[in-house]
Amino acid sequence: MSEFLKSFTKNPKNDILAGMTVSLAMIPEVVAFAFVAQIDPLVALSGAFIIGLITAVFGGRPGLISGAAGAVAVIFVHMIQEGHAKGMLMDTPIENMGYYYLLGAVILMGIIQILAGVFKLGRFVRLIPHPVMLGFVNGLAIVIFWAQVKMFSHKTLEVSAEGVKHYVTSFMTGTELYMMIGLVALTMAIIFVLPKITKTLPPALTAILIVTLLVVFSDLEVSTVGSYIREGGGEGLKGKFPTPNQEFWQNLPFNLDTLSFLLPYAFLAASVGLIESLMTMNLVDELTDTRGNGNRECIAQGMGNIASGLLGGTGGCGMIGQTVININAKGRGRLSGVMMALTLLSFILFADKYIEQVPIAALIGVMFVMVFETFAWSSIRILRKIPAADAFVLVAVSVITVIFDLAIAVFAGVIISALVFAWENAVRIRARKRVKDGVPTYEIWGPLFFGSVNVFNEKFDPKNDPKYIEIDFIESRVTDHSGLEAIRNIVNKYNDLGKEVKLRHLSKDCKVLLTKANPKFEEIIIDNIDDPRYHLVENPEAFKKGLNEVSPK
Repeated sequence: MSEFLKSFTKNPKNDILAGMTVSLAMIPEVVAFAFVAQIDPLVALSGAFIIGLITAVFGGRPGLISGAAGAVAVIFVHMIQEGHAKGMLMDTPIENMGYYYLLGAVILMGIIQILAGVFKLGRFVRLIPHPVMLGFVNGLAIVIFWAQVKMFSHKTLEVSAEGVKHYVTSFMTGTELYMMIGLVALTMAIIFVLPKITKTLPPALTAILIVTLLVVFSDLEVSTVGSYIREGGGEGLKGKFPTPNQEFWQNLPFNLDTLSFLLPYAFLAASVGLIESLMTMNLVDELTDTRGNGNRECIAQGMGNIASGLLGGTGGCGMIGQTVININAKGRGRLSGVMMALTLLSFILFADKYIEQVPIAALIGVMFVMVFETFAWSSIRILRKIPAADAFVLVAVSVITVIFDLAIAVFAGVIISALVFAWENAVRIRARKRVKDGVPTYEIWGPLFFGSVNVFNEKFDPKNDPKYIEIDFIESRVTDHSGLEAIRNIVNKYNDLGKEVKLRHLSKDCKVLLTKANPKFEEIIIDNIDDPRYHLVENPEAFKKGLNEVSPK
């Protein structure tokens, strides 16, 4: 309990102010994602509150901010449309059926994420290479930047002759555009200059308040949170406290057909949500020089999504933009995430009229600063200094993130990095043929695995070798089944020619697997080896003892 209280907050003032700042920056992004998914903005805002609160309290990373994220919302767009169509084809047509399918998918998504945490899959994020991490950060910064550029526009909801609703976008021009740019620049200037004057005021929150007061008292005609919501077809921010959705249980058919329809979307959303959350957790680890718990974060994300689905909210995950704003505003404890969620709820319940007056320009300015601070500018300088393969991975992940999405980019980056690693290790295996104590011996260096098997086989000459040879593996390590098969095949080649092979310095696990596959290997593996190096490798405790004996006191 003491550890939990310690992680809850170390500086209440910083966490409270950071949470309030993040909640303001959360609103336009969540609303925009609601428009993408074609759901009511209040559904997305409710989801952001529920997921943000639960993950802040129970998550594996204090300071990480979660909410209704666009990476998840995009996955559900087609499902919601198809769900509406399914609802109209039922015996008793049900309107807005896609929404009920959405809630079911979000609950199923949460269950999958909890299972991922229970089976400790969160630790695999530690295997993501650093170039992939840099590419992820850069690509996401570009995506967030472009999303803010799109805010310099108006959306008009139109209905086609066939009755299909769609949005028509037109970018700002003239005085309206110049005023928007000016307010964005003012917001950014305040955020950059204020810390040089005083450290007591939070830069982002102060900038939002100053620009909002300027717009209100000057009666400037600019785009605000309220006008933005109404342009998208919403009625405003005013809502109610999230409660269990009774219509969901009444209207959603609980059968195998529903499960087969929802499962692919839920699995993809769960995967994307966990990848984005865990990558964001990794980023916070680097920024704060601390370490989060990936498995705990998986379970918390799942709990948040299940609760959101049951209470009528949409799905979500960790949000890198809002998390960076929180970290930059010195939000380090769980209190910052809790404060973000509670402030967001208070906006919906009590302060909707005031929040709707906040200029979009002020929030865009905050996000532009966040983009500037998120982008790994050092990655540009090191591109020519790191291996070409790593540079390629970094750029590729950035581009794929922008063109497709985060999940595809991360998977592609990890696969490319793994292939490069396999190739580099495949060419490292070497063999030296020498006569040792009168016996021709092949001494093997490097890892023996699927990538190096072909090179390993080329090192031997069964036809021209004498009747008896030895293969020495003290400088090599057999790492997979392909390596075991390569050893078995090379022994069989010599045996088929009537020649004898002995194997030296095989690891214990390799010997067990070889003899299990074919008991005759017990006869060709040499165990009585008088070599202190070999016994140190076989016995890690002896190795440590040997190090201690030669280490200076």
